[in-house]
Amino acid sequence: MTEYKPITPQQQPKFAGIKTFMRLPHLRAYRGIDFAVVGVPWDGATSYRTGQRMGPDAIRRVSLTLRPYNLALDVGIFEHCAGLDFGDVSVVPGYIEDTYDIIAAELCPLVEAGVIPVIMGGDHSITLPELRAIAKTHGPVALIHFDSHTDTNDQYFGRPYYHGSMFRRAVEENILLPANSIQVGMRGSVYSKDAYDESTSLGFKIVTMSAVRDLGLSRLIEIIKDRIGLSKVFVTFDIDVVDPAFAPGTGTPEVGGFTSAEAIDLIRGLKGLNFVGFDVVEVLPDYDVAGITALLAANIVYEFLSLIALNKI
Repeated sequence: MTEYKPITPQQQPKFAGIKTFMRLPHLRAYRGIDFAVVGVPWDGATSYRTGQRMGPDAIRRVSLTLRPYNLALDVGIFEHCAGLDFGDVSVVPGYIEDTYDIIAAELCPLVEAGVIPVIMGGDHSITLPELRAIAKTHGPVALIHFDSHTDTNDQYFGRPYYHGSMFRRAVEENILLPANSIQVGMRGSVYSKDAYDESTSLGFKIVTMSAVRDLGLSRLIEIIKDRIGLSKVFVTFDIDVVDPAFAPGTGTPEVGGFTSAEAIDLIRGLKGLNFVGFDVVEVLPDYDVAGITALLAANIVYEFLSLIALNKI
């Protein structure tokens, strides 16, 4: 029987072997596991820099040094749950609707089997088909959205799908619960004074980065948890919510964001919520100095896995 846990350095040196997330087995399995790490190498919906298709590969490569016990959360991931690296879903370069259909189709069997998908992007547009797959089993879910942008725009060059419109589409498709959802970290220059009105009119609560600095992390976490309540929740983490001093490898950077330490503390603070899925998106290796953005993303995924394990205790 396959053991759904990482290879240890005593079995094989970290620099050897196929590069999977945390050296997990690479399998397309649906039973006997609690989570699946999934790559979505898609960047066909970006509006500025491209190259996020290489994000999953970069995150996997730097994840090899992650160890199974999370001291901060006092949990051994594989003492309480089993998981694997599902590999990458297929995409159709240049064709977003076809790619969306494939992403949803490949994720649906996992979700239906009770597996929590932990997804590595890819640009942020991939969250829409992920939510479609989640909703087919769980119905509409709450959203915790960490980002420097709201991603609730209507169209881009007359087209409905790109990495700045997916949460408007998700509300329109009735796969989100906006009254239980929250967007955190918004900042930077905008086109008009009412730039955030599109999100609030859809029902989202917004906590800008300026407000975060006034509130502090502890109070912010309380606000997030109060907003989510007992709802099933999907967490989406756009790496550009982190300041480019700590995460330069991204497509649309905005100064004044979270530090890497604050980002990790934020994720840890979500413990106890009813998670049904996670993603981390917009890692762009071509702009990544010394791999620090990919390293942060790998640690974000690690914290996601730790939260899943905590819910098993």
